[in-house]
Amino acid sequence: MVQMLFRYQILALVGGGPDPLYPPNKVMMWDDNESRCIGELSFRSEVRGVRLRRDRIVVVLEHKIFLYNISDLTLEHQIVTISNPKGLCEVSQVSGHPLLVCPGLQKGQVRVDHYGSKRTKFIAAHDSRLACLGLTQDGRLLATASSKGTLVRIFNALDGSLLQEVRRGAERAEIYSLAFSSGAQWLAVSSDKGTVHVFSVKVDSGSLGCERSHRRSASESNLPSPSGISSLSFMKGLSFSGVLPKYFSSEWSVAKYHLQEGLRYIVAFGHQKNTVVILGMDGSFYRCQFDPENGGEMTQIEYYNFLKPEETS
Repeated sequence: MVQMLFRYQILALVGGGPDPLYPPNKVMMWDDNESRCIGELSFRSEVRGVRLRRDRIVVVLEHKIFLYNISDLTLEHQIVTISNPKGLCEVSQVSGHPLLVCPGLQKGQVRVDHYGSKRTKFIAAHDSRLACLGLTQDGRLLATASSKGTLVRIFNALDGSLLQEVRRGAERAEIYSLAFSSGAQWLAVSSDKGTVHVFSVKVDSGSLGCERSHRRSASESNLPSPSGISSLSFMKGLSFSGVLPKYFSSEWSVAKYHLQEGLRYIVAFGHQKNTVVILGMDGSFYRCQFDPENGGEMTQIEYYNFLKPEETS
């Protein structure tokens, strides 16, 4: 397990695999410029996840989360969670007091810690267990997916209100990653179905206050979207009345890209406008571009395999 502190030379390393260099219950802080470990954190159980920001390091165990000051590795806070084998946890990246999200003590519950105001909020996000979390850099928007993997929900992380719900598909799937674009206009989702989806986020995160959320104006939200709304959305009234299932009024992805099914992929947004970066556990790297107006299948503009350079195109 490796976590990089932005583009700095500091890495957090956790041992794994059949013959690990470091034990799986330790986090080694590595300075790549000096090629040496500059600190370590030891635990009684296996480390499930690590998150870094400029002033904090977050270590996730199966039932606990620890927040440390990154300068001297002093413990600042610890959280008890429900069983969290995936190491689910996200932390805001903007300067100032951090906002941390993680599983709560109940199935499908998200815990949000606001370290600036010293408040903790719990969100009943799903009926089934959490599978993935995503957070905007400023910590204002939170995306969640459950073990069912059919729906993704977007919450106001400041007050816990549900802002938007989008549908990945009708069949169960394991969600591997959720990523917001830097401006929080788009949300990318990858799953074991081998498809990366991009959804339009219909929330202005900059207008979210500490205790209130503001949706875009009615005139703006009613503007037509190319493929972000189901073509069967005219049945919405019937759906809500119970005549037809909610599936028919679902909000669908604007764009998608098909990959090998069953392989684990992590997705993020690129520096170029309307681009998505996809990393596969087989060493594959994809950079794709989507059309925000017409939607549809994304266009591959770059491919590289770090484990098989001869396959590069």
